[in-house]
Amino acid sequence: MNRKKKGIAKMQNQSCLPSIDPDRIAAIAARYKDEPDQLMRILLEIQTCCGNSIPREAATVISSITGIPEARIWGYITFYAMFSEKPRGKYVVRMCKSAPCHIVGARQVAQAISDCLGIVPGQTTGDGMFTLEYCECIGMCDTAPAIMINDSVYSGLTPESAVDLIKSYQQRGEE
Repeated sequence: MNRKKKGIAKMQNQSCLPSIDPDRIAAIAARYKDEPDQLMRILLEIQTCCGNSIPREAATVISSITGIPEARIWGYITFYAMFSEKPRGKYVVRMCKSAPCHIVGARQVAQAISDCLGIVPGQTTGDGMFTLEYCECIGMCDTAPAIMINDSVYSGLTPESAVDLIKSYQQRGEE
């Protein structure tokens, strides 16, 4: 199989993912039981503790504790790009594909990152460390091209500096 086949996540080593603990999901939801307006916060916390993804059973657990309809919960999970139902790597690399980034070399930066990790956008490395995604504008147009790694933004990148950045994250992951 071609490891760069578009759209197919490469997660050969599933043991790197944390196990799903329904009690932990319930505890998070219970903290916000009387605050249905905190659904975004609930989902972010659950995603953090569940391998950078939100497991299917989470919506049922959240709904049973908070009273928020499952349809509304799934609406958030499927609408907001920051959420994922599929397990993702420890580090989610989001590459901006907006026009300002594109004009100043985002394609070359994206290709360098893809080559360095051996995956294409939409895939996760076999060790579960990195997931590569495209995203819309991340608000760094004045210093484009830019990427995000989890919640950290990096801008003014070249293909070389992007690869150095990825390598620094690889070293962090090995520690």
